[in-house]
Amino acid sequence: MGAQIAAHLANAGIPVVLLDVTRDAARDGLKRAAALKPDPFFTRHASTLIATGGFADDLGLIANADWIVEAVVERLDVKRSLFERVEAVRAPGAIVSSNTSGIPIAAIADGRSVEFRRHFLGTHFFNPPRYLKLLEVIPTPDTDATVVERISAFADFHLGKGVVVANDTPGFIANRIGIFGLIRMLDALAVSDYTIEEIDAITGPALGRPRSATFRTMDIAGLDVLGHVIRDLSERLGGTDPARAFVVPPLITALLAQGALGEKSGRGFYRREGADILTLDPATLSYRAKQPPRLPALDAVKGVDDVGVRLKTLFNGHDRVGAFLRTTLAPTLVYAADIAPLVARSIDDVDRAMRWGFGWDIGPFEMWDAIGLREVMAAAGQTAVPALVQQAIDRGRNQLRSTPISPRPGLQLLRSARDQDRVVRRNAGASLVDLGDGVLAVEFHSKLNTIGGDTVEMVVGGVREAAANFSALVIGTEAPDFSAGANLMLLLLEAQEGNWDEIDLMIRTFQQMNLALRYAAVPVVIAAGGMTFGGGCEIALHGDRVQAAGETYMGLIEVGVGLIPAGGGTKEMLARAMHLAGPGTHPLAASQAVFETIALAKVSTSAPHARQLGYLRDCDSITMNRERLVADAKTIALDRARTGYMPPAPQPIPVGGESVEAALQLGVHLAWRAGRISDHDVVIGRALAHIVAGGSLPHASAVSEAHLLDLEREAFLKLCGERRTLERMQHTLKTGKPLRN
Repeated sequence: MGAQIAAHLANAGIPVVLLDVTRDAARDGLKRAAALKPDPFFTRHASTLIATGGFADDLGLIANADWIVEAVVERLDVKRSLFERVEAVRAPGAIVSSNTSGIPIAAIADGRSVEFRRHFLGTHFFNPPRYLKLLEVIPTPDTDATVVERISAFADFHLGKGVVVANDTPGFIANRIGIFGLIRMLDALAVSDYTIEEIDAITGPALGRPRSATFRTMDIAGLDVLGHVIRDLSERLGGTDPARAFVVPPLITALLAQGALGEKSGRGFYRREGADILTLDPATLSYRAKQPPRLPALDAVKGVDDVGVRLKTLFNGHDRVGAFLRTTLAPTLVYAADIAPLVARSIDDVDRAMRWGFGWDIGPFEMWDAIGLREVMAAAGQTAVPALVQQAIDRGRNQLRSTPISPRPGLQLLRSARDQDRVVRRNAGASLVDLGDGVLAVEFHSKLNTIGGDTVEMVVGGVREAAANFSALVIGTEAPDFSAGANLMLLLLEAQEGNWDEIDLMIRTFQQMNLALRYAAVPVVIAAGGMTFGGGCEIALHGDRVQAAGETYMGLIEVGVGLIPAGGGTKEMLARAMHLAGPGTHPLAASQAVFETIALAKVSTSAPHARQLGYLRDCDSITMNRERLVADAKTIALDRARTGYMPPAPQPIPVGGESVEAALQLGVHLAWRAGRISDHDVVIGRALAHIVAGGSLPHASAVSEAHLLDLEREAFLKLCGERRTLERMQHTLKTGKPLRN
């Protein structure tokens, strides 16, 4: 865990010293972290910011540290002994924190000086630190308030964390509630006829929770870790807990006795056997073939986008799903309401902690409000009503909040603007939103923010509106993904009907939209995060600047559906590569790099990786906290406007001509001969090589953007007429995966 925390600090560009018992242990820990999947590093280069050392020889290195994070074994005596040594060498004013998830924070600092205790607190990262947003900050009675503010701000802005200040109580906030809920699931499994597959189906995306749901999540976290946390909560809470419910379930004990620790041991509730995934039979502790759950209630709510409405429908259902939720979720919500005043400063913080720490779309008190206070209490079957629930009921209310949780200042700027009724124009695909201070935004809101005619219409309208009445334009969204690309279903239908003129018009319109972004009279900043694929990537490539989230997965992936980028993406990647190569450089190397990036559909694993692939430029910026992305994009847009923005002038693009095309075609042929690509990959590769080379030119030259856009459009139309391209489109729409035909 210490190595993964170090990795994420390095992701933020911060130099780190990673110390362990010995230098070798520190190096080995860093190597093990680097081998983890998913990768804790944004790029391999980030690891160069981490120096390693041992406590005996290198503890003095912390004398230069601003923040010292401890993540050693969960033993109070070990932690106290280490902090005694740390105090002897740390600089006055340096902040010191413990990543413990089980030991009282105040007890760890017992015996240290007043100055040390003023700068000491808990910082509970969730595993894996790169991907789980929550950071629970736990001050002690001695912690200086400014220290809490400094760490909270640093973690928010530089590490991208959602910070919640928790009380120094067992399990803090998220683990206390989350583990309680997991035990209720295990209890239900033990005494009912629900299968593991059924429970995971109920408690996954249908409830607005991760796809790993309940049992897959436990396997990933480790059943040994789960058992340790439950035992620790039981010991520390004793008889004080309102539910007295933290007992390791017999099934977990039995699995641990067999060495079934979850994913780390290859088996837990699930076991992979070759290409198959088997499921545990709790009665025999053997594994069987997976049994697809048959739960009609889940199918019935698939079209319901609002997770609160979905939850209420399922909870009230007179079927297996409803019965399960009333048995397990209702007591969990009551428990959360019972302990909220003990563990957190507000119910808003409890909801944020569960969203950020466990990946829930809505927190427990949002669930209370979605279902209804009286309905939850009736299902829980308890006479003792939590005080805060009783207070609301006494006021004649059936909800705890009259309005949803409001965003904190600087966060979720689009939502704040919508709440203030600053939507200028709207259609099914996108909206124009006034962000204030002279900045207009285009907000995507189709499913996965796919790009269709309505999206294009609103972007073009946004460019015109911004030029007439605003100083700058931001294009973005607060959804998890910027855009999954063009509306593939619409394209497939047109291709199947042979409507080539309609497809040609669609491509021309999309190309013209991207050129409008490039040459807009005002600066256009693209706020991109999550999936930024295909046409979404092409939009980003044409912005004046991109403000990217740290977790940005950007790529021109059209070859996966049998096509090539035709919205100016190929043209723009080539122009960038040639510019970086510089005048007088032979175009082959730059052309080949662009060809390979597009032909292999390379997708970045982070924003820094997108910069390495050429999707982002050095002038583009990165926001670590996704909730600040649009606000940061707005700041960049205003800065560009205030410094006297002038749109760029069109520039000719160097191309290699026939010699470069021949070299690229040879590479395609050799890859085919070696069996690395399919027959249809050859067709796509040849079309792409022709564009990257600049077409049928006898020698290296410089061509206009319009010339390359024509080549893109011509190739795209021809590929749309290929049977195998249509097969790829159909397969992707059906399975979500590419087809190699």
